[in-house]
Amino acid sequence: MPEASHASYRQALEFAERQVAALVANHPDFFPMYTVGGKWHHGGESWTDWTGGFLVGMMWAFDDGSGNPEWRARAEHYCRLLELRQVDRNVHDLGFLFLNSYWPWYQRTGDEAAKAVLIQAGRTLSKRFIETGKYLCSFVGLDSLFVDIMMNVPLLLVAADLAGDESLRNVALAHCRTTRDRLVRADGSTAHEGLFNLLTGEFLRQSTHQGLSAESTWARGLAWSMYGFTQVYELTGMDEFLKVAQRNAEYWLAHLPEDKVPYWDFNADLSQPPPWGAMKDSSAGAIAASALLDLARQAESPDNSVVYHNAALATLDALLDPKYLAVDTPGWEGVLKHGVYHTKRDLGVDESVIWGDFFFVEALTKVI
Repeated sequence: MPEASHASYRQALEFAERQVAALVANHPDFFPMYTVGGKWHHGGESWTDWTGGFLVGMMWAFDDGSGNPEWRARAEHYCRLLELRQVDRNVHDLGFLFLNSYWPWYQRTGDEAAKAVLIQAGRTLSKRFIETGKYLCSFVGLDSLFVDIMMNVPLLLVAADLAGDESLRNVALAHCRTTRDRLVRADGSTAHEGLFNLLTGEFLRQSTHQGLSAESTWARGLAWSMYGFTQVYELTGMDEFLKVAQRNAEYWLAHLPEDKVPYWDFNADLSQPPPWGAMKDSSAGAIAASALLDLARQAESPDNSVVYHNAALATLDALLDPKYLAVDTPGWEGVLKHGVYHTKRDLGVDESVIWGDFFFVEALTKVI
């Protein structure tokens, strides 16, 4: 890697650390989701409560890289604020919450209390399994499968290993296969949602809540799939899941715009203005960059490895530009601008979103 690039990545990580330190100082014990006018603390709705783990995950990353012992104490404190969520039956997002908080804690310390939380969170998530359709249902309904849940499935695999509970692993694998067969299309693109007949398990149709249409490819959803299947392969070594991640990557790379930062939906009409047309989603780019760095390490083909790695760096380099990185935007409290949460609900549109900041930080730590 060129030394200048390495230095730029380090500077971006240091900027992110300053932004998060300011957030913690100005709004203690607060878990942000998206900014409004660049400010984290506001009264906007959340749709669902799924993002607390990302703030803690950045704290653990800074603990690894900065040498500042305060980050370890902050991370443990914010972990404890999330602890009650281990029995939350109302969301499908327990992986987002606990894989980025309690899992790093346990990996560092072997703490038995952290282990117990991870196991309980995994068992809680497993209760969303719909036997007839072989999937973990989304928070919107028992008949609903979200592509996002691929990011939460690794919690089941971690909990299965920690508890020695093969039933959790079986649920995870069944869900992955249903997602592959029902939401990942032949060309590697993805649908956001699948709907099922609860009585028979019959798959009815693809749908969406956050994409342009049922037939379109919502960029963040595709990034979730690519990252999720990559992580499942990492945890299982099962080639069938690596193949899905690579299919996702092929579609992603073939349809990225020239600047390597995706529009919010790959089928958006770019002749139209935002939010439905030419609107970027930096968070989807950050997620994909982090996934591609892992996929580059896992790829069976050296040529593919180079392609994935270079594509990840190209997106990271684009996100370093002050157009996206808020380093030259006075008063902006997030790290990455031009993220998108929920277009249809007008939540966090063209703002900072906490998962975008987290996956950007995560990707940076993988290349520094």
